[in-house]
Amino acid sequence: MKEQLARTLMTPASGRRLRASVALDYPFTPPQTDGSVVEIADGLLWARMPMPMALDHINVYLLRGETGWTLVDTGLNTADCRARWESIAAEHLQGLPIEALICTHFHYDHAGLAPWITERFGVPLFMTLGEFMTMKVLNAPMPDPVPPEQIAFYQRAGLPELRLTKMFEALAADPFTPPPMPAFQRLRGGQVLRIGNREWTIIIGEGHSPEHACLYCEAEGILIAGDQLLPRISSNVLVSSIEPEGNPLQQWFDSLDRLEVCRADTLILPSHQNVYRGLHLRTQELREHHLQQFAQLLGALEQQAEFSAFEAMNLLFKKLRHPMDDMLALGETLAHLAWLLKEGRLQRRLAEDGLWRYSREPGALIEKGMHW
Repeated sequence: MKEQLARTLMTPASGRRLRASVALDYPFTPPQTDGSVVEIADGLLWARMPMPMALDHINVYLLRGETGWTLVDTGLNTADCRARWESIAAEHLQGLPIEALICTHFHYDHAGLAPWITERFGVPLFMTLGEFMTMKVLNAPMPDPVPPEQIAFYQRAGLPELRLTKMFEALAADPFTPPPMPAFQRLRGGQVLRIGNREWTIIIGEGHSPEHACLYCEAEGILIAGDQLLPRISSNVLVSSIEPEGNPLQQWFDSLDRLEVCRADTLILPSHQNVYRGLHLRTQELREHHLQQFAQLLGALEQQAEFSAFEAMNLLFKKLRHPMDDMLALGETLAHLAWLLKEGRLQRRLAEDGLWRYSREPGALIEKGMHW
């Protein structure tokens, strides 16, 4: 998991490393985080921005049009990332200007430099409505005091008071929150963007963020996947106090269905780790990962009558080191519990101690309803 501070829903990955994808193909050596680039195809560049955390980089991509370049994602709002962009603009763009910025989603490693890039280069920002509006809400200063309903959400999940206090303190001290972004141009699912000689179709992903935009060039079999298809770690999918009764894992599974329509030989350009091929293998691995989490939770309830979300979190996540780990791990645990509730595999009651407690739905089998 990321070791630095992050705002609610603003981390790309839960850090749950899956089994090695030995059959995935990694055809390119990645660039360094020093402003260098790798040419993926004619007019398609891959660069990396540094991040001062365990997941120490984010991939960004540059698409050449007829008269200039479109950037995809930004990196964090730091001096280091700004310097890398200045270097790239000066050395790698063949004398052409930057003309537009696309942000796949609102998390601030992806959109944190959007205000600076749009002002520095005088270009528009393109995002989906769901991502832009979520960014506006969550980039605002944290309320002081914390709203009681937000506190109650974590209390009912069973998070101990001291850990709850430390988590909110960490959120308030977040060092990477960007300034507000005043305007954008909207991307929609199914929309086709023509950039240079390529047509990119917008495929919407959900679960990790509200309306994540992936860019798919069917003619050449290239998918700019953002955080929807990372090759070796599973993106964080969580329930938060913003939508406490949400079912984001079902949205995540539905997104995998949409992405599986892409060509089997698609070259996947993720936001972290390496460019790869093996789309269908990877979507299956991601499904299997969550199936294992479901089975672990249901199996534990064969040994005990019920548990709180916090107790379930301790079953799934053994090594939590930072206050923000609690937010990410508890949110992801709640996402798994929510899916099992919606599928009729679990039942939930509000106990006398004020905690939601989960137990097996009578007659439910571990295998039932757990296939897609």
